[in-house]
Order: sequence, then C-alpha cells, then structure tokens
Amino acid sequence: MRTSRVASSDDVRELLAGTGAELRESVRLADLTTLRVGGPALVAECASEKALTATVRALDAEGIPVLLLAGGSNLLISDDGFDGVVVKVATTGVELRADGVIAEAGANWDGVVARTIEAGFGGLECLSGIPGSAGATPVQNVGAYGVEVATLLRRVRLLDRASGASHWVEPADLGFGYRTSKLKHSDHAVVLAVDFALDPSGTSAPLRYGELATILEVTDGGTRPAAEVRAAVLRLRAGKGMVLDPVDHDTWSAGSFFTNPVVPHARVDAVRALITAHVGDVTIPTYPAPDGVKFSAGWLIERAGFAKGFPGPEASARLSTKHTLALTNRGAATASDLVRLARTVRDGVEARFGIHLEPEPVTVGLTL
Repeated sequence: MRTSRVASSDDVRELLAGTGAELRESVRLADLTTLRVGGPALVAECASEKALTATVRALDAEGIPVLLLAGGSNLLISDDGFDGVVVKVATTGVELRADGVIAEAGANWDGVVARTIEAGFGGLECLSGIPGSAGATPVQNVGAYGVEVATLLRRVRLLDRASGASHWVEPADLGFGYRTSKLKHSDHAVVLAVDFALDPSGTSAPLRYGELATILEVTDGGTRPAAEVRAAVLRLRAGKGMVLDPVDHDTWSAGSFFTNPVVPHARVDAVRALITAHVGDVTIPTYPAPDGVKFSAGWLIERAGFAKGFPGPEASARLSTKHTLALTNRGAATASDLVRLARTVRDGVEARFGIHLEPEPVTVGLTL
C-alpha cells in the first residue's frame, strides 16, 4: 500500500522535472469536468504515454496522492479541490487497424467513435455522443442503447502502479459488470490504451434497444449501416441533453447520475407491491439481470415525485429539464449543492419504494 504525504508545488516541480509533464498551479477543477464543479489543484498534464507513466511512477514513489483525470465526465469533485497532484491524461493517439482500433487513454471518446465509422467500421455506433475519454470506457464498462464496452473490447493496456510495469490485459481479467469493472474505485492500475475489435463491413452491432430500433424501423437484433445508427443515437442523446453543449445547462452534468438498480429476486415482489401501492397498477419497466431484476432509475425517480427541473427554476443544482436521471449545474452550482440534490432524490426513492440508488460518478473528497 502506498503511503500518502502532502508536497509543495516546488517539491513536485523538482520531482517531475524530466518526465515530460506540464505542471500548472491552482487550476480550477471545475474547468476540467463536465459538471463544472470542483476546487483548485496542482495539475500535471501528460501528453504522451511516456510522460504519463513516468509522472505516475514518480508521484507514487514519493507517496504523493494522485487523481487521474481525462475527460472529467464522470467525476464529482469537492469544492475544496484535491490535496495532491491531478494527473491530466492528455494522450490522444488513435490507430486504425484492419479489424479494429487502438486508442490512447486520453483520446476523446466520441472522436474515436466518429473516426471508426468514417473509416467504414461498425460496432461502436451505439456508444456515440458519450462524453469523456477512451481510457475511461472500460473502467465503468460504459454502455448505451443495448451495447456495452465489454462486448467489443479486445484488450486494455495498463500501468501496474505497484510494479511500475505496463502490459496488455484481456477482458476476462477485468471483472466486467453493469457499469463496473475491477478498475473502478481502484488505484492499482492506470489505463494507458484500449483495443476494440470492429466490423470492417460498416454494419452496426445488432440493435436490441427498443427506442433506437423503433426509430430505425428494425426488428429486435436487426442491423443498419453504422453511420445511420450513429446519427440516430446522436439525435436521441441530444434530445435528452446528453450531448455536450456549452450553452445548454442540461448538458452540464455527469450524464446519468444514478445506475439502474438491480433488485434481488427475493425482494422483487415486495418492491412491486410498494410501487403499486403508491402509483397504482401500472406497467413497471424492468429488465433481466444476472443477480435479479433491473428497474429503471429514471422511472423510479419520477414516480417518487421528482419532476424534470426539480426543485425549481431558482435552484442552482436541478434535475435536467429533459430527463430526471441527470443532475445538472445551472451555471453557479457547487459540489455541495449537487450532493444535497443527490441525497434528496436518493432518499426520496428509498423512502417511497425501498430501493437504494447508487451514484454512477466517482466522488472525490466528498461522500453521498
């Protein structure tokens, strides 16, 4: 286990001399996250894998706390900032191959998807428009519209922070689950690059998500040209405020703030009874899951009494006006504002339906 110590900016500058990292002091982390909250920190930006590896190794050797940050789309950082060094992953290389793509960890994810489709590949189109970096996608097994990263990932190159060595790892060793992996909430490794297998015919992955299949007029499991599917996905996401737009505060978010809860089979009947008691005999959207039944977090939030835009137009932190699963910064929200809103929604759903919602973003310096 690494020990932890606080170091001055001068100490860090001396330590990182020669690593290739660019050091900046008192950087507002709010400027580096899609929620646009987070206090100040010392930031070491690494534009090459060599610089990234050398920087993390040097900081770890001295026991200096490290926060890895790339696209900043899945982080809720304290208003106090981070007392250590934020390592900004700014590696952007993308290599197209005959049967897939290798992207460095800091590459813009949607940019990677766009390049594969422009090059005539299919496979990643349902994951279009998702903010963040390529390296973050295996960490939480990013998924959308019926496709998950785990189904297309061929391997991940990791920096082992204990040994300092880097190596490729197979998906079977990453413990993928619904919006999770062994990499999430762990500081044992740093993602350096990802390798995806793609379809060189340009055909999409089988379309199994009802809303998308309906728009594209395909039966369950049907396919379409990847470019056509990408365009449809981007339209759907934009309509829900899920494509970044600096002038649209509904996109000042971390995307879906809560994961869809999986209720164990033994509790499903009791949960259904609670829902019926409160909202009547309605159709409850559920999906099969390995360890139980998956319920829709957004549906539960609405039925627990939290409407779009809650708690109202004067609040600096609100639910999106387009859908209830995103917590948004209306321009002046703090991390504390967002935490209070998250707790209100989470506790309200649990009190009404007996289901505890888990946050999807990684929290830094605070807890819900």
